[in-house]
Amino acid sequence: MSDEIKRDEAIKQFEQKAIRTAWDEKQEEWYFSVVDVVGVLSDSADPTDYLKKMRKRDEQLGSYIGTNCPQVAMRTASGKLRKTLAATTEQLLRIIQSIPSPKAEPFKLWLAQVGRDRIEETIDPELSIERAFETYIKKGYTREWIYQRLLSIRVRNELTGEWDAHGVKKGVEYAILTDEISHAWSGMTTRQYKNLKGLKKENLRDNMSTTEIVLNMLAEVSTTEISKASQPQTFEENRTVARKGGKIAGDTRQAIEERTGKSVITSKNAADFQRLLSDVLEDVGSLPDSPDKNK
Repeated sequence: MSDEIKRDEAIKQFEQKAIRTAWDEKQEEWYFSVVDVVGVLSDSADPTDYLKKMRKRDEQLGSYIGTNCPQVAMRTASGKLRKTLAATTEQLLRIIQSIPSPKAEPFKLWLAQVGRDRIEETIDPELSIERAFETYIKKGYTREWIYQRLLSIRVRNELTGEWDAHGVKKGVEYAILTDEISHAWSGMTTRQYKNLKGLKKENLRDNMSTTEIVLNMLAEVSTTEISKASQPQTFEENRTVARKGGKIAGDTRQAIEERTGKSVITSKNAADFQRLLSDVLEDVGSLPDSPDKNK
């Protein structure tokens, strides 16, 4: 758990009851107050005591919580910061299994059916290519944008395949190289780019404009092709390749901005784009019918 926790002021609600949350910016992970979740699902008047008894009754659960769930500073009802036991979505799945409450059953069944991957998929459709198109449609994206987005997923997969072939490790090393590419073309790391758009765990590419996503694809395609040509052997050599690939898109971005006189990078996110599209459609719908020149 990162020491730097960006707290989310928007309290999560389940059946009109509050569940405190905290956002770990470094890990890009939500943490939920365990005692709040227990209180909501069990309807206990003393959820702290209920949780204590749960841990005593189920030694494996007690050990799991002690090993995996950190103490995170969250605000009390009085507004003061106090450390409280917290859990990620994955950890909550395990804890909820031990709450023998009829009220918890619908929630547990839903979690069991959907699973953590499907929960994350609602936020990041890239996790499941098969459901991506349908998911994007439901989110209100246009078909033209979706086709570009799916192409960007293919481009990304080709890049990560190239990284795998050259010994780049998933996780931290992937993230470092992605940041190198992003910074080379946009001037920002992935996290800085997300902050600009007001994003937390949402997928950055899902919140890019058409021009942004095309430039990002160009950066990744360029990196893949340079890697194939130069055959980097070390991680540092892969970083150099990532910078070179990103720079090609960065030069293109600069050329576009010089010709248009405006920045390619935008703080707008998916919600902004959808509002803009709705406004345009409303404006079009309010226009009078075009006169028929043949009449």
